[in-house]
Parts: sequence; C-alpha cells; structure tokens
Amino acid sequence: MSGAQSRLSKLASHFLSSSPPTSDFQHRYNIHSLSPTFFLPRAAAIEPDAEAIYHVTANGKILRRSYQETADRARGLAYYIKKTRLQENWNTMSEHAGILGVNIWDWRGRGSQYAEAIIVDAEFVHLLDDFKKANPKIPFIVDTDTDATEGELSGQFDEAVLEGLKYDAEQGSKGWDGLQPQVENEEGVIALAYTSGTTAKPKGVEYTHRGAYVAALGNVIESGLNYHTGRCRYLWTLPMFHAMGWTFPWAVTAVRGTHYCLRKIDYPEIWRLLKEEHVTHYNAAPTVNTLLCAAKEAARLPSPVHVTVAASPPTPHLFEQMTNLNLHPVHVYGLTETYGPITKGYHMPAWESISTTDKYKKMARQGHGFITSLPIRVIKTDQPDGVLIDVKKDGKEIGEIICIGNICAKGYYKDYEATRKLFLGGALHTGDLAVWHPDGAAQILDRAKDIIISGGENISSVALESQLATHPSILEAAVVAVSDTHWGERPKAFITVQSGKNLTGEEVINWAKGGGGGISRFMVPREVEVVGELPKTSTGKVKKNVLREWARGADRSLVN
Repeated sequence: MSGAQSRLSKLASHFLSSSPPTSDFQHRYNIHSLSPTFFLPRAAAIEPDAEAIYHVTANGKILRRSYQETADRARGLAYYIKKTRLQENWNTMSEHAGILGVNIWDWRGRGSQYAEAIIVDAEFVHLLDDFKKANPKIPFIVDTDTDATEGELSGQFDEAVLEGLKYDAEQGSKGWDGLQPQVENEEGVIALAYTSGTTAKPKGVEYTHRGAYVAALGNVIESGLNYHTGRCRYLWTLPMFHAMGWTFPWAVTAVRGTHYCLRKIDYPEIWRLLKEEHVTHYNAAPTVNTLLCAAKEAARLPSPVHVTVAASPPTPHLFEQMTNLNLHPVHVYGLTETYGPITKGYHMPAWESISTTDKYKKMARQGHGFITSLPIRVIKTDQPDGVLIDVKKDGKEIGEIICIGNICAKGYYKDYEATRKLFLGGALHTGDLAVWHPDGAAQILDRAKDIIISGGENISSVALESQLATHPSILEAAVVAVSDTHWGERPKAFITVQSGKNLTGEEVINWAKGGGGGISRFMVPREVEVVGELPKTSTGKVKKNVLREWARGADRSLVN
C-alpha cells in the first residue's frame, strides 16, 4: 500500500508548480495576452507575398495587395496616429487595413460623439456635412479609394499612411515593435460595435481584445476557413461595420486568406467573383442570399462555396436553393452583443438518410453554442428578472435564448442600466424566443415583439414566412401583426415576386387556405400585399417596424 502511495505522490509532484505561486501576470511564461491585432503582422511575417486584398477601386482599377503591403499600410496608419497623438480608440471607417489596427465607424454616425478623428471614404463625405458643422475641430481624413498610393490620384488617407511610415523611419525603424503589438490588458476595449437600432436607439457594444480574438478563432473553425491545400478566398458581402464584420476581418487574416472587397452589394459582380476568382467563402443575410439565388447570372458553381448565413432566421426553402447552386450554408446565430455568431447549426451525417424537406428544416435551426463559447440555454419567460430556469427540451415549450461565455461582449459603452438589464441573472439575454429540441439544438420562433397572438394561438412570423417562401412565385415574404376585432391579432404578409412572375395577394391567400406550404388555417394571413421591395437595414434585415407602420396606413414616403 505504501508503495502505491509513494508512486502516486511522485506522479502528483509532476503536476505541482516548482516555483512559488504568483499573481503577477508578467511572471507567467506559459500565457500571453490575447488580441487579434497580432494576426496581421503574423501573416505578413509568415507569408509576405500572399494576396491579402482584391478590390475594384472607385476609379475602376483592380487592386491586389499582398500581406506585406497591407501590413505596411496598417503600420503606417498606426504610426500616424501615434505621431499625431490621436487616441487609439478612435472610430474610423476606411479600407480593410484600418479595421485590422483600429476601430471601425459606421458611416451613419453611430459613435461619432466619441471620435478624435474620422477616416471616411470620399463617397460618403457628404453624409457627414452636419456632423462637420457641429464639430469643426475634429479632423477628417478622406480616402479617395484609387489604385494610387502617391501623387495626384492619392488622397489624405494615403498621405497619412506615408507620413506614419516616414515617422517610423525617423524613430529608428522599429516597425511593429514600436507599436506594442501585444496588449497589456486583454480585457481592454478594442472596438465599439453599434447595434442596428431597429428596436431602440443604437448602443455602442464594447468588444474586448480577448473576446475578439476568441470569436475570430471560433469563426476560423466553425466556418472552415483554414485550408491545408489552398488559401480561403473570402468575399465581403457582409458590411465590415456590422459587429466588426462578425470578427471575420481578423479571422480571415489569421489564416492568411484573401479578402475580396465590395463597395456595394452588386449581384452580377458577386457572381463574376464567384465564377472567375473562385471565391471559397462569404457571409450574408438570408435576404442577400435570396436575391443572389434569383439573379439572372445564377448558375451552379463547379466547386463548393461555404456560406455563413445569419442576421435573421433563414427558410429551409432558401437552403435548398443555395445547395442546388453549390452554395453550402453554414447556419449561425448571434447578436452584435456576441461578436456576431455564437451558435451553429451543425450538420449531422444522419440527416442524409432523412427526407430532403426534413433535412433542410434541421439545417435552418439555430443549433448549438460555438466551440469557443459555453452552450446556449433557453429559459422560461414567466419568471422574475434574473431567475434562469430552462425550458423542456421537447421542441414545444417556448423560452428566451441566453448566452454565457467568452464571446459575450463586455457591455454597453457609458450605459450602466442597459448593461445591467442585458446581463440579468448572470447571462446575456438575447430577446429571441425559441424552442429547445431533444438533441439540444435551439430553433428561433421570433423576437418577443414579433409573435402574433391570434385567438389565443401563438403564430410565429418566422415560421409563416418560411412557409410562404415555398410558393414558386414568391421571392421574399415578411409577416407582421395587424389588429383584428374578433381574433385580437391576425398576420399580414408583405411579399415580393420572382422576376417574370405575376401574383396577387388574393391568389396567395387562396393557396394558403388550400394548405399550400403546409400553412394551418389559423395562420393564413388576412391580407397579403405585393410590394416592389421590402424595407431593409444596411445589414440585410427586414425592417418590421416599418412594415407595422405600413400596415397601419402610414405615408410610405415618410416611413423607411
């Protein structure tokens, strides 16, 4: 017995520290502070000639930049900031190099009250006329977005980069070592990402260095960015200002992928890049994918493209359309408050043996928590604030999705009360209502305000939209509640029609009453209105607040 104890004691000694315990971070040699700012200089050091950026400039030139060039430009901008003593947490909006080194600013003006300087694309300068009048001392640095870096066609942004590189040379050419590439405090704020403002005034969400690093690595894994036999070619259909591009600016850079940048959503151009440049990945909201699949240029691609789909719940019908074009959806779910994606609908091999309809229904669920987060939960909504009790995993009981873990943001900038409410009970409250299936996958039914209560029945606008979208002539569908003297509420649908097709609202109602799309009688819309285009945010979400105003008869020229 004593022999066994002796052996166990020796074994245990291997796991004990040989030096006194210390709380001093600087004396820990087995860890380093986490920040995605490390990814760009790392990429340039490993593979300087790898193509970092492909971009068609404002003057119509194709611009390709290597990781060395991109890193040099980011370094020049950083030294310019250091030389001019601007705060390092300023808000900017410019080319891709900027987002890798400093924070990004949404051109609509969110966060402008905190700006020390503004980098702005020449196309958007006029949008800031009022801001400039109100803040005449805040400098503007205009990016002309041409292929030139010097001379007549270059602009103030290029001049700032060159001035920063010159300053580095004057200081002894310290390069990245002179910029503290390793942050001292990984819990410090790296970015303010502004919420969309569809439900309330936009709030600045505080992203930390650690959270952004971990979220970016999660996206590398969950979206399959790290190729061993090639380099990922990532197409930017997702706006970079939206939740810091879901951290993909850092994630793609971490694996030395190529960023294909777009000035705007242009479906013919997207199809050209998919076909000619052999894009391997892109991220887009369901509405963008719907219109991409409907474009006349659409054709099945010879090689699969991995598409991260989020922003609003997709329909199974859309996933089937995408797959038929060799656009393979990776379904994720998240919020600005979770650095973008925090769950994934993991594809199971067993799904290949079930019906096509059931397979795409399962693919459209929100799924399970990311590998770099803790599992999500779905909790009862009829409890006091801060009480977290899980719903049954039966696919029937409705609750709210909550999140806990590494990729929950720090809070709202200078808004203690909103932060307190966000984290009631020690978990991040999403406001999204869902069911929890027996396999542990969550499936969103609606946001709380979008559930339609008709004659005591709960109608999910998301579910009804999915069913309407199966009509062969419907392109898009969005559903909101309208008042009903008998039932309390009834659904009203707004639809757009496929190119070359004709369809009336009455025809859709008759189709639904006949069981079309599997729509139950109590869910049949009272009204279906055909519109030319659904109102959307810049990130592709349908503005249901606007549709509610339309349904109430508001002047549509004044509501958008």
